[in-house]
Amino acid sequence: MTLYSQITPAHCDIAKWAFTTRRVNRNDVRGVCTHLARAKAGNLVLCEIAEIGHHKKIQLAERRAALSYPGDLVVLCLGDRYAPDQFLATAIIDDDLIDLVAGGGVAGRVDAAHVAMDAPTRLRPLGLLTGTGGTPINIADYALPSLTPNEDVTVIGVFGASMNSGKTTAASSLGHGLMRAGYAVAGVKATGTGAFGDFNSFEDGGAPALDFTDAGMATTFRMPLDRIEAGFDTLVATAAARGAEVVVVEIADGVFQQETQAILKSSRIRDRLDGILFAAPDALSALGGVMVLQQMMLSPFAISGMVSCSPLATAEAASVSHLPILSREELWSPDVIQHYVAPLMRQAPKDVAA
Repeated sequence: MTLYSQITPAHCDIAKWAFTTRRVNRNDVRGVCTHLARAKAGNLVLCEIAEIGHHKKIQLAERRAALSYPGDLVVLCLGDRYAPDQFLATAIIDDDLIDLVAGGGVAGRVDAAHVAMDAPTRLRPLGLLTGTGGTPINIADYALPSLTPNEDVTVIGVFGASMNSGKTTAASSLGHGLMRAGYAVAGVKATGTGAFGDFNSFEDGGAPALDFTDAGMATTFRMPLDRIEAGFDTLVATAAARGAEVVVVEIADGVFQQETQAILKSSRIRDRLDGILFAAPDALSALGGVMVLQQMMLSPFAISGMVSCSPLATAEAASVSHLPILSREELWSPDVIQHYVAPLMRQAPKDVAA
């Protein structure tokens, strides 16, 4: 590995900056602080890649993936992570090496991992990037201006039974269908771990995207609920100010994840939703998810996700849940949007697009 006798802001010029840092003005970097005990979630950390493990690429601020090599310099955010299929991680620097806990650019300490996971990519933290006065730079410094809640735009929430249940496909497909039905639509990822996959998926479907990194959070795991709510309010209001009539909001992970559970139980986010689309991997998860939501006095208007990929699973889920099961192709349809989503709108329904 490369040995650096002195770390300076010039090293940032040759570093790969991760997606989580995309809002940062790189000209604001004035120094590199080696007192790593000061680090907290959201701080920018200059790291050297020491060993390649599970994450072999870094998702860049430019929204492309870059192959990683030992010795690469990268600028990441310190952050927690909750991912049942991958890592549980803490936003802390307590050793000479730390872990790349998410390819979108989150570093920390892996505390637990799925049995199928390879060892994490190891990072050598070289310092915290600092601005004027030597204060560590945090992505919260670059958050969108806080806005009061918008009560006019329609908000459709997309929840799921678990990680990898098909939420992102369901959310982006719903956004695409709304666009084809003639609505001005935006996509918002309100919780989760910073990465460009969900962001790009919304925009690929024609919906301009925002996510919690725009609200100053690298991840929302272990963030206070009031901060997540404030981020949601700002993201929805920003989307509306930019012309959206309908905002599709994806909430990460499953209904038992702590922040998602808190949102569903009692929050401004729950109260603001005009409808819920639920994503499930199979029929049992579809039934269980609907039952959990009903216990909270919520009911989705339809189910989508991985379950909709199988005709047999679709039939099972429809039989036990008594709800429509909508595939991504069906969500693309203006007719389906008119039938299932238009009745939820705060605006007057539109004619089906030609």
